[in-house]
This record gives sequence, structure tokens and C-alpha cells, in this order.
Amino acid sequence: MNPHDHLWLHFSRLSNYRDAPPPMIVRGDGAYVWDADGKRYLDGLAGLFVVQVGHGRHELANAMAKQASELAYFPIWSYAHPSAIALAERLADLAPGDLNRVFFTAGGSEAVESAWKLARSYFRKTGKPLKHKVISRQVAYHGTTMGALSITGIPALKQDFEPLIPSTFRVPNTNFYRRPPDAGDTPEEFGRWAADRIEDAIEAEGPDTVAAVYLEPVQNSGGCFPPPPGYFERVREICDRHDVLLVSDEVICAFGRLGEYFGSTRFGYQPDIITCAKGLTSGYAPLGAMIVSDRLTEPFLTGTNSFMHGITYGGHPVGAAVAMANLDVFEREDLNGHVRRNRDVFRSYLERLYDLPIVGDVRGDGYFYGIELVKDKATKETFTAEESERLLRGFLSKALFEAGLYCRADDRGDPVVQLAPPLICGEEHFAEMEQILRDVLTEAWRLI
Repeated sequence: MNPHDHLWLHFSRLSNYRDAPPPMIVRGDGAYVWDADGKRYLDGLAGLFVVQVGHGRHELANAMAKQASELAYFPIWSYAHPSAIALAERLADLAPGDLNRVFFTAGGSEAVESAWKLARSYFRKTGKPLKHKVISRQVAYHGTTMGALSITGIPALKQDFEPLIPSTFRVPNTNFYRRPPDAGDTPEEFGRWAADRIEDAIEAEGPDTVAAVYLEPVQNSGGCFPPPPGYFERVREICDRHDVLLVSDEVICAFGRLGEYFGSTRFGYQPDIITCAKGLTSGYAPLGAMIVSDRLTEPFLTGTNSFMHGITYGGHPVGAAVAMANLDVFEREDLNGHVRRNRDVFRSYLERLYDLPIVGDVRGDGYFYGIELVKDKATKETFTAEESERLLRGFLSKALFEAGLYCRADDRGDPVVQLAPPLICGEEHFAEMEQILRDVLTEAWRLI
């Protein structure tokens, strides 16, 4: 066996690497990474929607080393350590409304799963034990652990692992470009239509059985669907009316991706729970969190009540320390403000690609965009499964990387190219992305 044959790559076809090793990334600095041959690539996906402050930050590495030398590990199961307490206080201060209690995990899937367990436990302790079901959106990705995967709305990711946990149900997402004919002509009408489908699902299942609705501020899978105007305001009304918890899954959208610490702040809605990870540490160490409202915490503050759930590496001292250093960078360099000042510039560079016949839609928000690819711009005709296979896996992914841009070509919904660069990026990076995308997409159209 070759040395690389021992590594099981995630979400990958291992047969692709039988005769050749995968790309080997060995170094990062700022918005760029380098491979083992010294070639430079613009990181157009921030690793995996993660490296908000950019690669190679010595202040973050130093914070990790300092913490590891003082206390490398101790659990937060009935004990605490200063890094976890300091970070929990800071996150509670940044989170909207009364989200004042922080439950740490090691990553996003665990945060999503923890929120479902908390919702079930909360309703049992408040006299509504039948409330256990979850509603999420079609094509939405919420993680890979069995509970999070059950909430996920992508059938192809689930089929090898069925049967999953029952009692999860799907509603339409907010893809305005692909909206049904009866879903309204304006974004406002479509937003009301999409939100009302959530109420339909709650009523169909029975409000006394539905515990939570899981929504991302901007839905990742399918290609960056932003919420139409009024959508989240309407969803909040629906959840309040039926005593259903609104879980804002911000594993991607938190920590500057949309120009705020939390995506719910960007769109002006108040969740009951926020799940987050990724940008919390900018990927310098694994860490996730579930941030919970006072109302949901209250039953666990009395008597013998306990949330019977825990994770070995939740609140890891090194992860918490680097998260604090990461948030220091956010404040010192005003990264949220930087995104707000530059998001329209980023969008304008991507919208220049509308002159290409293969580009059907450009959508997203902040530093988080999807470009949907079509076979016919006038009719919005998409590619067949065979054409998508040939286009995305057979050409685009490799061609973009070889041209010096690391990003994502994805067909979990309709074929899209996704971009989510480090938050330190500016116009020179946007121009570089646009030129590489233009060259490669032009060639892709020629090959169709």
C-alpha cells in the first residue's frame, strides 16, 4: 500500500485515489494555501466555511500552546476550568436576546444533536412529553451523526444508513430561483408561502407532538439560499403560536460569515437555541456550542433535574483558549465590519459572471455565495444526473483547483459552485476568484 492508502478521506470516492495520492496541502498563510509542490491556491471556501481569520495566525497558535502548557485537558462534567467559563460568558454576551447558557461540544453535528436532545428533555420536564418531532427544510444539511443526519433533508446522504431516527419532517426551502409556480411572484410573497408551509407541517403532525424547527440563516446545501423578506418574522410567530422551539443552525453562518457574530442577528430574529462551531475557533482547534435561552435552562436549575448529556471534548481547554484569541482578532480587526463594508463588492464581482450562458443564478449573503449552473438560462433547465456528474466531478472541481482556486462544486441540489472565503479577503481576492471562475466556466460550457 502507498502511505496515503491508510487515510480514509471523508465524503470521497476512494477509487479516485487508487493510483494517485489526493492533493496534499502543507501550508497556509492569510487567504492562501500551498501544496507539497509549492503551488499556491486561493482558499475560496475558508477550508470548509471555517478559517474566518485566515491561515497562519501566530497569535492563535501561541494561545493554544500557552493553554496546553498550563492545562491541556480537563472535562466539564461537574467541574470547570477558566477557559470554558470565560468563553461561555463571552458567547452569552454576544448572542441575541436571553441566550445566556452555553453547552460546549466538539463540533457542529454534536451541537445540532444536543439541541434536539435538549428540546425533548425540556418538554418532558415541563409537562409536554409528546413534543419530540423536528421539522427542517428540503436539501438542508445539519450534520452526519445519526440524529443530525435524521434532521438533514438530503436523501442521498441518508440512504446507506436507514432506518434513521423517526419523527423528522421536511418543508420547502427558500430557493426563490426554483420556487413553485403557486409560491408567489415577489420575494415577500414567497417568504410568506414558505413560512406557512412550516405551520402546515406542524398542524399536520399535531402541535402537541412537534418540539423544534431547525433552520439555517442562509441555507448552505443547494447553494446558499437567503431568507426572503419577512420569512423569519413569520416563522417566529408560528413557533410561538404552537410552542415550538426555533433552532437557528449557525454552524456555518455564525462568526462573521454574514457580517455579524450570529446570522440570526443579521436577519433580525430571535431563536430559542443557536448551534454553532466552525468559525468559533477559525478551525485552529475543534469546538462547537449550543447556546440556549433562559427559558429552556430554567427547568434544569432546580432539584435533581439534570440534562443527561455530555461530550468528552466539549469545552476543551485548548479549543476554548483559541476561540477567545479568535474573537480577540474579530474585535481588533473589526472583521464583522469588514464583511459588511465589502459584501456588496464581493457580490458585484460574482454577478459579472451573469454574462456567461452557464450561470443561472448568483445568491447568498455576506461572504457566503452560490452560483447555480444551468443548461438553458432562459428556461432554467438544469443538467441531468449524468451531465452533472461529468460537469462537476469530471471537470469543474479539478479544473478550478488546477487554476488556483479551492472552492466547492456541489450537486446535492441543483449544480452549484459555492464560495465562502476567509473574512480577511478584499477586492483583490474577489477579482482573482472572478477571473478563475470565468475562465473555467467558459471552458465548461464549451465542453457540454
